[in-house]
Formats: sequence, C-alpha cells, structure tokens
Amino acid sequence: MADIDISSILNIAVKAKASDVHMKAGVPPILRVNGTLIPIKNHERLAPDEVAKVAMRLMNDTQKEAFRKVHQVDMAYSVPGLGRFRVNIFQQRGAVGVVLRVIPIKIQTFQELNLPKVLETIAGEVRGLVLVTGVTGSGKSTSLASMLDQINNTRSGHVISVEDPIEFLHRDKRCIINQREIGVDSNSFSEALRGALRQDPDIIMVGEMRDLETIEIALTAAETGHLVLSTLHTIDAMETINRIVSVFPPYQQKQIRIQLAGVIKAIISQRLMPTKDGRGRVPAVEVMVTTSRVRECIEDKDKTKEITDAITKGFTSYGMQTFDQSILSLLNRGLISYDEALKQASNPADFALKVKGITGTSDMGWKDFMKEDDQGLSGPPRDNADRF
Repeated sequence: MADIDISSILNIAVKAKASDVHMKAGVPPILRVNGTLIPIKNHERLAPDEVAKVAMRLMNDTQKEAFRKVHQVDMAYSVPGLGRFRVNIFQQRGAVGVVLRVIPIKIQTFQELNLPKVLETIAGEVRGLVLVTGVTGSGKSTSLASMLDQINNTRSGHVISVEDPIEFLHRDKRCIINQREIGVDSNSFSEALRGALRQDPDIIMVGEMRDLETIEIALTAAETGHLVLSTLHTIDAMETINRIVSVFPPYQQKQIRIQLAGVIKAIISQRLMPTKDGRGRVPAVEVMVTTSRVRECIEDKDKTKEITDAITKGFTSYGMQTFDQSILSLLNRGLISYDEALKQASNPADFALKVKGITGTSDMGWKDFMKEDDQGLSGPPRDNADRF
C-alpha cells in the first residue's frame, strides 16, 4: 500500500475551507467544515501503520523523543504555497492519531471576522490585561491574531508572543514582533513570560494562561505598564473572573480580586454559530469593558454574578454586549436563523420576548441596543460603515 500523501489531504482541506483534519486508523481522513465532520470522499480507510508513518514524517527528532515519553505532542507544520497547520499527535488505544488545525495565511480584520467595532478601542489600550475566551474551536486564536495585527498596523511598539505552538506568523509593520515557541525557543510559558519582562516589551501576547505561575506573571506584567493579551477556555466574562480567582489559594483570593479589578481592561468571549445559508459560521461575541461598576463586581465575590447585567446596560456608553444581544444583532442582520438564535441564546424564553419587541422596564440596555439596530448601526454593512 502506498504511503499517504499528507500534502494532497491538506490541499483538499484548505479548498473545502475546513478548520480541522482528523486522521485515525479505521476511517478515511475526516474534515471539520463549518463545525460538521465530513469524511473525504472516495478515500480509503487509514491503516494504523499509515497514520503512524504520517505522524513520524511530521515530527522532528526532538518531537519524536517527546512523543515516546508522553504519548502526545503539539507542534506546527508548514506546507510551502499552501499554509500552516497546528498539529496534535497522540496515542489512543495503542494506535497513533493526528489532528491538524488549519491556520489561514492571511490575518483577517475585525470587519472580515464580523467582530464588534468596540474591539478597535480595546486594541488601542496601552496597558492592562485583555482576555479572549471561549470553548475549543471558537476562534480565540483568530481574534487574538486580528487584534495583534490591528496594533501592528496602528502604532509602534515591541511585541513578544509566547505560543505553543506558533500559529499565525506576524511580520514587522509598525511594531517589532518576536514570536517564541514553547519547546523550541523556551521550556515553559512561565519561563518565557518571566524572560519577556526583561526584553523591553510594550505588548506581551501569551497563547494561553494555563497555570497559577503564568497567571501571576501576566497580572504583574499588566500591573507594571504592559499590555498583556491572552486566552482562556471559559464561556463568558463571569466564569473567566471566577476561574482566574479559583486558581489561587483561598487566603490570596481577596487580594487577587483587587489586583484583577485594577488591571483587566476587557474580556471578549466567543461562540461560533452556523450562518443562515449554511456556508459558514459567524461569531456571537460577549464584550465586557471594565467600568467602575464592573470593577466593583470583580472585587466583591457576592457581586460577580451581576457582571452580565452590567454588560447589558453598558452597550450605549461603552459598546459592551451580552451573548444574547450579539445573537439578536446577528438575527436582525439576517446572518443566522431564528431557530439557531434560540438554540444558542443564554436565556431562550427571555430572548424570544426580546425578538417580539417585549421589554421590561429594567431592560434599558436592550432598548438602546435595539434602537441602534433600528438605525442600522449594527445592521448589514452600509457604505463600509458597519457598526459590527
């Protein structure tokens, strides 16, 4: 049996606009397209030794050694003329499995990604902590790359990124950008982040805040006048605050809440939703911008649950929006179906009333939000002056 041509499989994936490629013994290569898993047509089922051979060809000697020790490895792989891929090679039931994430060559703008306009203001911050959160595959890395590119296009500064592995490649424009890869350029996030503080950075991008030490150094970096961008696997702003605080021992948590309230500038949380025409996905985005009320909600653990209400009412003045407000905007713009909107809404019954135009006296944020929609500010693009 001939060896698998990995380049031709990746070529099919890129043409199909797949986000991921799965290679597992016993089934053909499988693509994830718009969130759905689809086997490559007319491709033979993969034998265990074929998948193992592909894995070995993708890895260098250091990665092979790491794989033999821990039975999984993260890495990046490039195909000239085609693109870059984030690769995870792992062992399951004694056989090797490979998952490749397609990384677009072009970094898209906020407008191309259908992200809220307020992100331009957030990207203009010069110090503090900005977090992009969401479940795996919700587009966090793509949004973070877009934010970094916006900074690179609009102001000068020294950017250091710490990633595992490096995904999007950033070229120097107005900024000098140094990208460090864990396992290649540094041993750990915390070590690279500690080193970054001595490398005269203006902006530090941490691929993921994984442990207490990394979170601690990131907070210190944000406190000492740097802009720190990072991601977390949390579903919304409230969970993000609770997750960061819970990493620390109980006796430190009150102090961490005060420290976090002082440095956090924004939390952007994402969910990808299938479009009405079935040809793609668009992000529903919750945006929390730190205001005096939000700061109070972070500092006092009993008030943290009020963050969603603060976001709802902060649309007009600060450009904040909840998931349900974002979903309503996508629905009003004809980008998603009503059924999908209802399925993804945080409070479906409440959302259905909002769609019908029924709002309570306490729903000032919603009234303002729908007024913006009526004016077309968050509706379909008009002369490229689209609000979202």
